[in-house]
Amino acid sequence: TRRSSDHRTEDKKKEIDSLAAEYIASVRSLSPEQRVDYLQRIQNAYSKCKEYSDDKVQLAMQTYEMVDKHIRRLDADLARFEADLKEKLDGSDFESPVGRGLKKGRGQKDKRGSRGRGRRASEEDTPKKKKLKGEIGRFYA
Repeated sequence: TRRSSDHRTEDKKKEIDSLAAEYIASVRSLSPEQRVDYLQRIQNAYSKCKEYSDDKVQLAMQTYEMVDKHIRRLDADLARFEADLKEKLDGSDFESPVGRGLKKGRGQKDKRGSRGRGRRASEEDTPKKKKLKGEIGRFYA
């Protein structure tokens, strides 16, 4: 897990700090072989610390990919649900011309409200759009 990985990395950093402090404090009294040994231990500790950090990065990437996969699945489900809803609303329009305006209007409001995104259409926008569509239709008729 991430927490144990963090703990291992922190422990290894403390070990590196301790080894480096010991080395600096006693470097003048150490033989060349002992210096090489200390430096090798410090280098090994750094390598292990890097390995732990790489593991943490890998875990973070796997977590990101898993979350991204679920988000994509939810987006696909939402798109499929919206298409099904639109299909049902369009299908019900042919059955009953009287209920047509009510169902279509309610569906549009529900659709906008459920998404939580995008620009909300004001009451003023809707009549203008209908008016423009009607005017364009007159030019081509």
